[in-house]
Amino acid sequence: MKPILIASDHGGFALKESIKSYLLKKKIPVKDLGPFSDERCDYPEYAYSLASKISEGRFKKGILICKSGIGNSIVANRLPGVRAALSLNVKMAKLSREHNDSNVLVLGSLFVKSALARSITQIWLNTQFLNGRHKRRLKQIKEIERKIRGGLR
Repeated sequence: MKPILIASDHGGFALKESIKSYLLKKKIPVKDLGPFSDERCDYPEYAYSLASKISEGRFKKGILICKSGIGNSIVANRLPGVRAALSLNVKMAKLSREHNDSNVLVLGSLFVKSALARSITQIWLNTQFLNGRHKRRLKQIKEIERKIRGGLR
């Protein structure tokens, strides 16, 4: 099993550490991309680091955490092939996997505390993409990405 990437900013550091510990207790390998303290830092650096590895196909899944989750979502979704889903509850996480085949879970530490974050993470990891009509929509997203890369807007 390839490790799950995890990264945050200073505002998501404590929650990142909690989720990392939870995953390791479940024997799920984790690659922590930082930061390694709660010292003030800039989220785009960490979000890009994680999302670029997903975009390149080097890793399959990742988890990003900042205070709101919005900034990390914006950065991560700029990279081709990344489908970062801000999930503030279990239902959002489940639907992001079933309908959108999300490969990056984004959490906001202001809205999601440790126990809920563990539940969201567990559901997100264990929910499969449904295919069907959703597969057609993912193909449309990939076509949009291709057009953008080709300079067609």
